[in-house]
Amino acid sequence: MKILVTGSTGHLGEALVRTLKNQGYEVIGLDVLASSCTTHVGSITDRDFVRKCLVGVETVFHTATLHKPHVATHTYQDFIDTNITGTLHLLQESLGAGVQQFIFTSTTSVFGDALVPPPGVPAAWITEDVTPIPKNIYGVTKAAAENLCQLFYRNYGLPCLVLRTSRFFPEDDDNKGVRDTFADDNLKANEYLFRRVDIEDAVSAHLLAAERARSIGFGTYIISATTPFSPNDTAELRADAPQVVARLVPKYQTEYQRRGWQLPPSIDRVYVNERARTELGWQPRHDFKAVINRLAVGDDLKSPLAKQIGSKGYHTGTFSEGPYPVE
Repeated sequence: MKILVTGSTGHLGEALVRTLKNQGYEVIGLDVLASSCTTHVGSITDRDFVRKCLVGVETVFHTATLHKPHVATHTYQDFIDTNITGTLHLLQESLGAGVQQFIFTSTTSVFGDALVPPPGVPAAWITEDVTPIPKNIYGVTKAAAENLCQLFYRNYGLPCLVLRTSRFFPEDDDNKGVRDTFADDNLKANEYLFRRVDIEDAVSAHLLAAERARSIGFGTYIISATTPFSPNDTAELRADAPQVVARLVPKYQTEYQRRGWQLPPSIDRVYVNERARTELGWQPRHDFKAVINRLAVGDDLKSPLAKQIGSKGYHTGTFSEGPYPVE
């Protein structure tokens, strides 16, 4: 089987290319930047280039995108060109190339303002049934691209699955206040409770989506680590998150105290992966309990694949206010 991975120089793209090649697949890597995982250098905004890359391809993993860290460095039109028009080109040319399944990497950022409830309200329990309220051009364009995928399934029968991934990047947080409060590993360990996924699990979700796309047709799935929380915890999470975690994962206290780490006093949203586990048969291996168990024996909180891919950054330059000039 011949497979196209867009964004093959990026975090997830490279992880997919490496994994698929190790499994014996013929992989075409497409990206605007050259790398060992990229075979075709060019942009998805160039429809002729896209058409040439799709010859003989049966499966498309579309991970290429402008990200949230690009919001302050790229124009709205740049986001529309790459995230919407580029996705449209891929969908159109996939039909002509006879592609059998199209897997689109979206983001939990599409939920936008739906993620943060007003003060005094329980934490938001985020499932695929929550209506997105994008708050920036990144979220708007990813939501529009999701709708294009749904349109091409409904009107043309192209099996398309949308995976809304939570955070899997290893770079520093884009919020200065958060960076100043938490050590980086501490922050990322915390996020496994409610908003992070290891890249190894993100890859396994994409592979399962490709296997099941034709039987499902169209579907949207949240891809995030399995949370230890339930809807009954949401009020207490907003008021006293450490108390909830201590009750559900008491072992965390020893490991956090050993490192001088802390939990946030409040958690405002929880991403729920139940639909992906049920419909895709996804079994993510990396959650908060697994992280604590690894820390207890002196291991890194990252998976081997996450360590292999490493940090890439999103800009060639640096900025006085931090790693990302996000508005």
